[in-house]
Amino acid sequence: MKVRLASPITYDSIVDGPGLRMVIWTQGCIHNCDGCHNPQTHALDAGYELDHEELIQQLKESRLQKGITLSGGDPFLQAKALIPVAAEAKKLGLDVWAYTGFRWEFLMHPNNPSHNEHFELLQHVDTLVDGRFMKEKKSVDLTFRGSSNQRIIDVQKSLKEKVIICRAEYM
Repeated sequence: MKVRLASPITYDSIVDGPGLRMVIWTQGCIHNCDGCHNPQTHALDAGYELDHEELIQQLKESRLQKGITLSGGDPFLQAKALIPVAAEAKKLGLDVWAYTGFRWEFLMHPNNPSHNEHFELLQHVDTLVDGRFMKEKKSVDLTFRGSSNQRIIDVQKSLKEKVIICRAEYM
């Protein structure tokens, strides 16, 4: 299955989640947030395609990373293609973070047309940063998010407890 990427994987990021991380920059975003720091990732037909098996091979070859971060663009627009990548990351002992302009409530809603793919991807995500970037709520004092409306969600606890649990250490 092909994943549309905005750029090659970034290795050794320290700003896209805790620890040393690999960042997969997906191409395509429908949110078009005013002030977005990655506007070049918005066009759905830009970037390039890479087979998910090639991404998995890059994960297997990594040595020092604590985890991977799915960013972009919006990775949930390509959830189906990213499911095997996130699943393999977990098998390799990596934690998985994902950034999305969608809210948790939308991703989890059964009337969401892509609910099944979103839900399946979330099964392999440890931490989700949700919500559109809002320029009027921007703060450089926030950890791992750009605006104060965005939430840092402990996905696995939230799936079990049916509530959104923000990770207080990043708030």
